[in-house]
Amino acid sequence: MAASKENLLKERIGHTKEISEEERVAIIEQSSRTVGRAVFFSVLIMIISFAPILFLTGQERKLFSPLVLTKTFSLIGAAILAITVAPMLTRVLMKGKLIPESRNPVSNFFVRLYRPAARFSLEWRKSVLAGCVVLLLGSVPFVVNLGTEFMPPLDEGSLLLMPVTLPDVSNSEAKRIMQLQDKIIKGFPEVENVLGKAGRAYTATDNAPISMIETIIVLKPKKQWRKGLTKDMLIQEMNDKIQIPGVVVGWTMPIINRVNMLSTGIRTDVGIKIYGSNLDSIYAISRQVESTIKGIEGLEDLYVEQLTGGKYLDIQIRRPDIARYGLNVDDVNMVIESALGGMVLTTTVEGRERFSVNLRLAQEYRNDLDEIRRIPVQTMAYGVVPLSAVADIKVSEGPPMINSENAMLRGTVLFNVRGRDMGSVVNEAKERIDEAFKKMPQGYFVEWSGQYENQVRAQQRLSIIIPVVLLIIAFILYITFHSFKSVLVVFISVPVALIGGVYSLYFYNVNFSVAVAVGFIALFGVAVSTGVLMIAYMNDTIRKLVKERGNGPQNISLPMLKDAILFGATQRVRPLLMTVLANVLGLIPVLASTGTGSDVMKPIAIPFVFGLMTATLFVLIVLPVIYNLLKEWELRKQGQLTVLDIEE
Repeated sequence: MAASKENLLKERIGHTKEISEEERVAIIEQSSRTVGRAVFFSVLIMIISFAPILFLTGQERKLFSPLVLTKTFSLIGAAILAITVAPMLTRVLMKGKLIPESRNPVSNFFVRLYRPAARFSLEWRKSVLAGCVVLLLGSVPFVVNLGTEFMPPLDEGSLLLMPVTLPDVSNSEAKRIMQLQDKIIKGFPEVENVLGKAGRAYTATDNAPISMIETIIVLKPKKQWRKGLTKDMLIQEMNDKIQIPGVVVGWTMPIINRVNMLSTGIRTDVGIKIYGSNLDSIYAISRQVESTIKGIEGLEDLYVEQLTGGKYLDIQIRRPDIARYGLNVDDVNMVIESALGGMVLTTTVEGRERFSVNLRLAQEYRNDLDEIRRIPVQTMAYGVVPLSAVADIKVSEGPPMINSENAMLRGTVLFNVRGRDMGSVVNEAKERIDEAFKKMPQGYFVEWSGQYENQVRAQQRLSIIIPVVLLIIAFILYITFHSFKSVLVVFISVPVALIGGVYSLYFYNVNFSVAVAVGFIALFGVAVSTGVLMIAYMNDTIRKLVKERGNGPQNISLPMLKDAILFGATQRVRPLLMTVLANVLGLIPVLASTGTGSDVMKPIAIPFVFGLMTATLFVLIVLPVIYNLLKEWELRKQGQLTVLDIEE
């Protein structure tokens, strides 16, 4: 075998004229068959590995399905071209000089780097495998302590401040609070502009009360910020300066706030929904929940939705008195509607637009309870009498807003998560609530919502779909190799590939999210496909060895087997590295990006790039060791080498 390697190293530059056209076509056909099946099934495995993402629902499906579909169609096209167009182009274009692999300077460079490492790993097999196991076990603490979240927070370049006051706040007071806080925020050098809104828009889709204020804060580019200032530090600094007694402040971003409100009905990162049949009981439970989870690290902007404290003008008509004055209920209600609610007098037409003209008392009269009591009511026999003569007028308390979901009354406890992963905060809050509420009142229960609801939904789907996809991939590998042992060898590369991804998440301080899961899914497909190609290359070398020497321990010695595996792995370094480098270099711009959108794309690229590096090292260093041990076992136990039938 050593002699054959020396001969190969001295291979001369040939020419296609030295062989006939029929022989050249036969060689191309045989070469295409050698790796055609492995390449086709490798691409098929990468396509199937993305299947879990297509079965997601909600916003995660809308966000990542275009990426998956684009890559899937590209891979399908690549698979078709690899088995149809590539052999045809090889026949048409591969003419003239034939430079052997041993004379390729790029290939020789990588082979010179790789051959000593591969030889060392084959000589010190136990040490290599032990080091691999140590690295794998060393990643366990990082996996256990890895934070979780639904999606990495996307920096939208702006902030949304949502102060919430008491339900009985007046219009003028809400306006004053909004203007005061906006003025303070506008004074920060990082702020470009501020726009505040109190109350609701004139639409049925906006149910915001007057007590909820929204202020959009447009920030300057980060290069204009104070040195060393981060967004979390800026939010904390703003939060400290705008505190007003009776006002609870919440921080989020405009786009994600709208997405959360439309998808889950929660305007913060996480919401605890309390369902029941009585608003007072729901509010009491909400207050207990608030006191229970208060003080948890990372839990910010804690707020209980106010279910009491709303002020209502209560006018109760006294029927005996209106009968004494010769009035009926409709007469009095007409006066109240005209004075307080406003009566439509006419409609004015301005060009193509129509406007209703309403008449009612001025605001200073409507805000004064005594003035309301003096509203004149015209009678037929007794002239004008005050409204207080026929009705009791007072201000009473009630729920400012009644929220229901699934035909049940609902209250919410809202909070955001900053400085810590959402999964850890919610798990700690769950433990406290479970400890404090051993048993809820009958008919009352708690449900977690917001981004955490999306996270749980995505994790549940992935936990079901990913094992199914693994079984499908295992079946495809068996069709490729016709050997369970080879399938197992390929699947060993998966946890090793995850090592680099897990370590990279720790050093980049990235929490596990759906975006990270997408990166690991993509990594899994590529890691398996590179393992398939390496086994196909080493199997081809074993086939040639068996063909030359014959099968069985009497014909093939263990050193000869080791040299054959080393030769097969060494000669295929360049195509493997080309596959890996094409993936890594394509994602380098994503890793280096800092603009809007990089917050979501980086968590996909980080585990993929660094996991692919460890997967490549495994395929080049550890996989030949495992394959060598497997073949030695076959020689000792079975008396012959098993050659995989993957040439077609």
